[in-house]
Amino acid sequence: MVKAIYPGTFDPVTNGHVDVVERAAKMFGEVIVAVVGKTSKRVMFSAAERVGMFETALEHVPNVRVAQYQGLTVEFAKEQGADVIVRGLRIGSDFDYEREMALMNRDLGNVETACLLSSLEYQYVSSSRVKEIAAFGADVSGLVPGNVMTPLLHKLKGAGSQ
Repeated sequence: MVKAIYPGTFDPVTNGHVDVVERAAKMFGEVIVAVVGKTSKRVMFSAAERVGMFETALEHVPNVRVAQYQGLTVEFAKEQGADVIVRGLRIGSDFDYEREMALMNRDLGNVETACLLSSLEYQYVSSSRVKEIAAFGADVSGLVPGNVMTPLLHKLKGAGSQ
């Protein structure tokens, strides 16, 4: 059984993320969604919140589990016994970045990278963009799983009152 990890910040989880995991779950025996704990990125949600949101959004996919990790992704992959790192590609610039990371991960840990092209309806969706447009009051319900809307709006309301 080939085991894969799908690493990321996922702040917040989007329908594009869920789509990549659902498709990866059809390709691999087990998929571990690897939520980065501490990151240099400014995040809206704690790691525990991001893990919880993803777990709820993926309850319907039996061969997926969600875990938090720290450090190098390739080291986490090795710890989990994963042979593959799954990455989603939305736009052309994603490819350049992911190609470099794939080569580095193969060199550091002998782990392959499988890139899945985003479904057409999610090619423009990113966590950063979702937070930005939601902050302006736009409806993002079609861009995030249903369980993400309430916490997202709650965080944005709290951020606006500070």
